Amino acid sequence: MSQNELNYRHLHYFWTVAREGGFSKAAARLGVAVQTVSAQVRELERSLGHQLLKPDGRTVALTEAGAVALQRAEEIFQLGHELPELVRQAATEPAVRLAVGLSDGLSKLAAHAVVEPVLRTPALRLVCHEGELEQLLAELAMHHLDLVLAGQAAPSRPALRLASVRIAEAPVDWWGPAALVKAAAVRQFPHCLGDLPLLLPTAHSALRPQLDRWFERHGLRPKVAGEFEDSALLAVFAARGLGVFPVSGLGAGDLGLMRGLRRLGRSEDLKEEIHLIRSRRGQHHPLVREIEAQARQLGP
Repeated sequence: MSQNELNYRHLHYFWTVAREGGFSKAAARLGVAVQTVSAQVRELERSLGHQLLKPDGRTVALTEAGAVALQRAEEIFQLGHELPELVRQAATEPAVRLAVGLSDGLSKLAAHAVVEPVLRTPALRLVCHEGELEQLLAELAMHHLDLVLAGQAAPSRPALRLASVRIAEAPVDWWGPAALVKAAAVRQFPHCLGDLPLLLPTAHSALRPQLDRWFERHGLRPKVAGEFEDSALLAVFAARGLGVFPVSGLGAGDLGLMRGLRRLGRSEDLKEEIHLIRSRRGQHHPLVREIEAQARQLGP
């Protein structure tokens, strides 16, 4: 059965019978004859091809198919109940939509710092998608996204007509639970990192290969206690005592919201970059322009 064949009046009658527990009570609720209610429910069962209700003494009970139908009917009529208010809001308070793609290797704490200047925009409707860079660029080219934030520049593909600009660069800070940071104070940073359990981004992150080279340059053999694609999740595990972790200086401000984390040190010679990628149409979006202008002022 195609969606166009579903009669929502029939569905409403069935929904009322199921909620009231019988045809008589449903008829009283709807202000129609019992025969009318029964006929409408039979039509729904016929169109769906399955029995939805079965006799149960003086009342009726749901079949397994009926239980599924009732669950969906509840969702449909709840949406219908909310529709007038949603329409009113849309008419009187038009939302400003901003769809942002976040590359799966990008520090989400740093991404929040970039987007934060527009979060107080009245009636803002922020939509965030996370995924691999190639997938996000395809969505951007089809105008499903207004901008993409990534840890690397977009590859040169003239056919996609995308603009890519590095909007921020910051040194990497190291944070961890207070107990580990205090214990590390006996050795100078960054050599103390060789004695600590480390939580690192996975290879998805543009920062990870830089970290590996940085460890080698400083003669460190990291004790990796965990690897995470999501930097925010990484911070949560660190706050629970699992280890210390690197984070862009751009996103370090958000770490003050998490109890127990302390700053261990800063790697001035290790940088994380953020690139803003947009389509030609995206340059006309006022919030994209504001993010780009404000992000240029971000720094260590």
